[in-house]
Amino acid sequence: MSSQPITARIADGVASIPTAEWDACAGSGNPFVSHAFLSILERSGSATARAGWRALPIIVNGCDGRAAAIAPAYVKAHSQGEYVFDHGWADAWEQAGGNYYPKLQVAVPFTPVPGPRLLLRDPAVAPSLIAAIEAVTDQNQLSSAHVTFVDEDQLHWFEAAGWLMRAGTQFHWRNHGYAGFEDFLAALSSRKRKAIRKERAAALEGLTVRHLAGAEITEAHWDAFWTFYQDTGSRKWGRPYLTREFFSMLGAEIADKVLLILAERDGVAIAGALNLIGEEALYGRYWGATEEVPFLHFELCYYQAIDAAIARGLARVEAGAQGEHKLARGYAPVTTWSAHYIPDPGFRRAVADFLRREREAVTREQEWLGEMMPFRRGG
Repeated sequence: MSSQPITARIADGVASIPTAEWDACAGSGNPFVSHAFLSILERSGSATARAGWRALPIIVNGCDGRAAAIAPAYVKAHSQGEYVFDHGWADAWEQAGGNYYPKLQVAVPFTPVPGPRLLLRDPAVAPSLIAAIEAVTDQNQLSSAHVTFVDEDQLHWFEAAGWLMRAGTQFHWRNHGYAGFEDFLAALSSRKRKAIRKERAAALEGLTVRHLAGAEITEAHWDAFWTFYQDTGSRKWGRPYLTREFFSMLGAEIADKVLLILAERDGVAIAGALNLIGEEALYGRYWGATEEVPFLHFELCYYQAIDAAIARGLARVEAGAQGEHKLARGYAPVTTWSAHYIPDPGFRRAVADFLRREREAVTREQEWLGEMMPFRRGG
């Protein structure tokens, strides 16, 4: 690294940072860490201080005075919308007389999608950015800092800094050069092929499926999807995280990254799945329906996503958090990672012991899940 001093600063929100400066660090591979996506979360009223997500990006300048590295950081007043669950840690720390909240979260709000969390124009600055995250935590007497769903190739920087590593499991579909969905089915066992064909036929009976992207998506489509999203959100979280404005802004500002899959009955949309398109992956994010149709969730979120990924030549489909039911649909278990900075020595020891035992359990579970994959043996 240069002998020139490196300056760290905190910005008042993503939207306050010039787009070009942010995206020079974030790159173009993962749409969720783009300036557009993160600033839409702010400007739409979805991720705000009032909602418990105060955006305070941490920036390390390079020798040229421009951002060389950025951490999309948030001061959190709760643990909602993170998908890496630390409620037990919070309870234990507060029972011991401490204040777990506020804490520092480096993440994409409401988005359990692995990706870079150290946004680096200059990779040599990564250790300085991690030191800046620690300094913000210490100087503001925050209980902890958490970097969630971080790309595996960035873990070594956190490990070198002595952070605690946490493993989790998601299910991703891999494109092994398939020419089409039938080519994918051919790789499965006969019993699984028949089951999937039966599911798809049942789900699609009497329905038409449309793939809409870019300018094809109108406000009427977003109105329909908002209804679907509200239904799912109210059942899962009590209230939806995202505002109606979020979807309109998404379609207006990054339409080229959006794929909306709708199921229609007699020309009226009854269900939908929202995906974002990356350079290598299709990311399934939200789904909902106003009519109960057997297997329609699997059809729109998993099978149609596979169709779309194959058509676009994408390497994989990431269909969101959790869901062992994805195994039978060809989605394999993969490890996701988070990194945790806990200044208090006693609290750190307790969490480290928990993570060691949890990681052993995750490893055993993934080995077991791997044996349940539907592919032909030796195929």
